[in-house]
Amino acid sequence: MSNKLMLLLAALAAVIAGVAFFWDAGDGVPDDLAYGNGRIEAVSVDIATKIPGRVEAVSAREGELIEAQAEMARIDDAQLQAQLLRAEAEIASAQSQVAAAEAAVAQAQAQLVLSQRELERADKLVAQGHASAEEHDIRQSNFEVAKANLSAAQAGQRSQERGVDAARAGAEEIRTQIADCVLRAPSFGRVLYRLAEPGEVLGAGGKVLTLLDLSDIYMELFLPAAQAHRIELGAEARVKLDIVDVAIPARVSFVSPESQFTPKQVETPSERDKLMFRVKVRVPSELVRAHIDRVKTGIRGVAYIRMKSESPSEWPEFLRKLPPDYVPEDQPKPTPSASPAQ
Repeated sequence: MSNKLMLLLAALAAVIAGVAFFWDAGDGVPDDLAYGNGRIEAVSVDIATKIPGRVEAVSAREGELIEAQAEMARIDDAQLQAQLLRAEAEIASAQSQVAAAEAAVAQAQAQLVLSQRELERADKLVAQGHASAEEHDIRQSNFEVAKANLSAAQAGQRSQERGVDAARAGAEEIRTQIADCVLRAPSFGRVLYRLAEPGEVLGAGGKVLTLLDLSDIYMELFLPAAQAHRIELGAEARVKLDIVDVAIPARVSFVSPESQFTPKQVETPSERDKLMFRVKVRVPSELVRAHIDRVKTGIRGVAYIRMKSESPSEWPEFLRKLPPDYVPEDQPKPTPSASPAQ
């Protein structure tokens, strides 16, 4: 058999398998159910450094489940700790300057009170004819100078207080950088890759780990416009994977507002039917946690979505078998029985 004939037979077999797959997926499906093939997906997040530094420790291992905000790695912060000590010393120095400025204000206020009293006495003496106008002008000048000195002292005090605020802000910035040295998981997930080891020096944005976010497990599929416009956010869905014999309940979490791929020229009705819209169905997080050891991304299957209809039909028989521990949202969840009184 020639290579050309073998390639032709292989291509024909692939086409037949694809037709059979879609025939089986849509066999017995009511008209108000849209369906499309896809695969289980989750967002991967790169855990990276915000500031340059040396990796001190990497506590997370590949394949390990990580809770949200759990520590995954640590960057050496010895230099930042030294900078923090210096910043705290600068705060203390600035506070002592504020104390000196407050003393200067108190002195200027006392001088102002004294000059005001001397001016009042000069006014009386001039009125009685016991003092000259020149003496009155000197007392008036001293009073104005005292007022100006008080204003200057108060301005200096405010400036020193702002200096304390600036020193505190500098210290808080360093504390934030120290906190950034601890790399934490942004969400519940599983460690996919470990990209750095202790002792390595990384620049800002250097990747240390890759985390698979298991708080948002979804399947993405593409549906024609005739079906996409009948799908609402939160619509009920079922996901049937190739490797399990149960239907996984899900909800529509996203419907694209624009078509994802379009022919270059849309002129005929048949070409307009090719407009496809991206739709995402999300698996409930409590169901994901209940079966976390079996959750694997990349597994292929078919998602079935209930479209808006005046008389919704029942789910087909092959989509009624749900996980045994799943409680539908419209049913009350079981509560643990109270232990008998001792």
